[in-house]
Amino acid sequence: MPMATRLLSLTTAVPPFALSQSDVAQAARTLFRDRAPRELEYLLPVFDHAGIETRYSCVPLEWYLESHDWQERNDLYIENAVNLLTEAGQAAISEAGLAPDDIDAIVAASTTGIATPSLDARLVGSLGLRADVERLPVFGLGCAGGVLGLARAAALAQSKPGNRVLFLVTELCALTFRDSDSSNANIVATALFGDGAAAAVLAHVAGKPADGENENVGCVGDGNTNGGTAILSWGEHLWPNSLDVMGWDVGNDGLGVIFSQSIPDIVAQDMRGAAESFLARQGTALEELEGFVCHPGGAKVVAALEKAFGLASGGMPVAREVLRDYGNMSAVTVLFVLQRMRQRGAKGRHLMSALGPGFTAAFALLDL
Repeated sequence: MPMATRLLSLTTAVPPFALSQSDVAQAARTLFRDRAPRELEYLLPVFDHAGIETRYSCVPLEWYLESHDWQERNDLYIENAVNLLTEAGQAAISEAGLAPDDIDAIVAASTTGIATPSLDARLVGSLGLRADVERLPVFGLGCAGGVLGLARAAALAQSKPGNRVLFLVTELCALTFRDSDSSNANIVATALFGDGAAAAVLAHVAGKPADGENENVGCVGDGNTNGGTAILSWGEHLWPNSLDVMGWDVGNDGLGVIFSQSIPDIVAQDMRGAAESFLARQGTALEELEGFVCHPGGAKVVAALEKAFGLASGGMPVAREVLRDYGNMSAVTVLFVLQRMRQRGAKGRHLMSALGPGFTAAFALLDL
């Protein structure tokens, strides 16, 4: 049996409050109509054109109409992040056919709040993990955290064959909304962001054969999910002089989003070259791929990705569906895309990608 780093499970979770895009748009109109009437009328169409119908939030819509300081926001972040990751983590361990004691390491990625002790430390008890579990918290990767966090977990699994690594990622993006901020970026973020979490168990084990090998090889512990997705390789591309393209502006009332209007143009013009350079280092050409597992970001970003990779408009239907159903959950979103593609039986080599602060393109080569 060939050895590879594989997903033994992949699960997702969302908080309890479902928000319709029309209700969010109306709340934004109510909140900003007196403070920034010109900006609001100019930006209101973004709610209709974002490609989003529903999002989930860890607080009700009314919460966003009042002012909240950094401490309150961060307390809510910790409480809800632990709850969501406990739910997703328990499901991932169970789907892999394992018990909590079987987990040897945990990697937790998140950028929408600060926790010390870190989220992974807080989750050891709620998940029932061993006291000697190896822990790695990952902060600051933003939307790229789903891909690069998965890559760090895969590297950890690869370094210790047979060990089971639990990867956890959550982003509570909506908590970063600032009612006193009438900037374009804050209003655009209001039209895009949602909350969610995902979990996966990885191990460097024998399983699904590579192309041309015996198809009768099984994958132990995969929960009967598509034969065991293999994470073949990973990498990233950092654009020079791009620190102001995406990130957080930290204020007394929390984290304010930094979004450059140039992001879709950068994607359309440069993403293909960055992806081809990554794939060339793996001995693979873009034309040899069966498909793409991309973080959608927003409607304009999805369209730019489709253009960059030579696809027709609508050529990334699953990414568009996840954006429609959940909004932009930052690092979590790409795991929702991967889960839905696995459930629908996607097979073959796929390029997984996301964009994050830095400005960074994150890549992983998958065999579904």
